[in-house]
Amino acid sequence: EVQLVESGGGLVQAGGSLRLSCAASGFTFDDYAIGWFRQAPGKEREGVSCISSSDITTIYYADSVKGRFTISNDHAKNTVYLQMNSLKPEDTAVYYCAADLNGCRGSYPPEYVADYWGQGTQVTVSS
Repeated sequence: EVQLVESGGGLVQAGGSLRLSCAASGFTFDDYAIGWFRQAPGKEREGVSCISSSDITTIYYADSVKGRFTISNDHAKNTVYLQMNSLKPEDTAVYYCAADLNGCRGSYPPEYVADYWGQGTQVTVSS
């Protein structure tokens, strides 16, 4: 059974940090890019970051998080992390991880479809 399980969300004050984890199982982790997405109430889904290490490491960041968020992976644990620093109230959203056999994209339109999705974890940043 394919599973992507997010954890690490919570409530944090503006300027604070959180680290999200995405634990993958049921598929060949090394073959897939893992991305982070978020969706706030009333807003379209946004691609936040992606990492792919199948042959060469490819990393994507949305402009809105560049310089504040860092994505990394641990192949031994089949886990991808999203370190989020200098959090802002506008970062408040449900964060999802997703797996894509076709690698990281240059952009992520709202209609983007991944192969597998997690259930999401809530991140709330208070002002």
